[in-house]
Amino acid sequence: MEAIPDTGTALYLRSAIRRVRLYPLRLPLRRAFRHAAHTRREADPVIVEVELADTTCGYGETLPRAYVTGETVETLVRAIREELLDRLVPMRPARLPDALEQIAALPERDRAGRIMTAARAGIELALLDAYSRYFQKPLSEAVGWFGLASFGPPGSLGKVRYSGVLAGDDVGRLGRSLRKMRWFGLRDFKLKVGYPDDPERIQCVRRVLGRSLNRTTSLRLDANAAWTVERAIEVLAPLHNVPLRAVEQPFPRGDHEAILALKRAVDVTVMHDESLVTRDDAERLIDRGIADGFNIRLSKNGGFLPSLQLAHLARRHGAIVQLGCMVGETGILSAVGRRFLENVPGITLAEGSYGRFLLRRDVTRPAVRFGYGGWARPLPEPGWGVSVDTDALRQYARPGIIELGL
Repeated sequence: MEAIPDTGTALYLRSAIRRVRLYPLRLPLRRAFRHAAHTRREADPVIVEVELADTTCGYGETLPRAYVTGETVETLVRAIREELLDRLVPMRPARLPDALEQIAALPERDRAGRIMTAARAGIELALLDAYSRYFQKPLSEAVGWFGLASFGPPGSLGKVRYSGVLAGDDVGRLGRSLRKMRWFGLRDFKLKVGYPDDPERIQCVRRVLGRSLNRTTSLRLDANAAWTVERAIEVLAPLHNVPLRAVEQPFPRGDHEAILALKRAVDVTVMHDESLVTRDDAERLIDRGIADGFNIRLSKNGGFLPSLQLAHLARRHGAIVQLGCMVGETGILSAVGRRFLENVPGITLAEGSYGRFLLRRDVTRPAVRFGYGGWARPLPEPGWGVSVDTDALRQYARPGIIELGL
């Protein structure tokens, strides 16, 4: 970093980090959300607040999932306390590029080599929000700082619609949910599979979509790593006349041989989710020739900056990019996702921004939720473009607020 001139000393000191607060939340969902890996009745995001010396506050959000990155709320708090907090002490950037340089250097693994991308994401997003607000600069400057060719506003916003996700174990309810989503103008749908009655579930959705499928609507499947190769072929082989956009995470993380066997038997586009956590994962998928699609989830993949780099890598190697989400994201991560869409071109599928469609209480003003047809509007600058309801954070923090002074 360049030397700080005397005239900038006051600014330099005011950009130091005063404290970090963690809010592990328990937010009630409007209904239980089920898929092959888990049933969820509450949202459990961890909100991260970073306060600078001049009292500017920035907010991040992350959702640790043991079956995704191996992290839990407890290990996430420990990673922030023991692995990341010391790295925040020397941060006193004089310009946004200085802040970006220090934030980008935050590690994705702890000292023992364990993945901690969810922990990194929470801290990184709060820092980006705080310093974007402090310097009054848009986060699109991160694209220029990285030198990502063709990235930047307007990105994919205005071109891609948010999707509807069909989950649960009742086939009749699936059909009713799909009809409601169609009435709201949604056109892209993801069906959760990994159940004994997968063929019936797929045919139910196919009947409801009818002739619109592959014309004005699209369908993709998400197995959440619940299939074996034999089961995947059994389900997918009869669907040769059903146009599927992609099949997401059919097998457990890292089972590349199973993916190769499936692709030899069935013409299918594989969307990688749990198999895509770090850049190393992405490069291994590319090297094996199976990098069809990347499901980028901001809290899974370490935050905004690593996700930008993954999207750029995907475009270089011809992989389709889906902006994914975790069940129970609040308006903070929805806003981060909106920024991601604003800066990344060519995204073909988007999830998230469900807001109070799914949550009984959200924590941002304004609410960040897609509108009719799955369309979304840009958010104001700087930062993530939302205000956070700190009363809601205090009300739903369980067991309580964790304050970490620097």
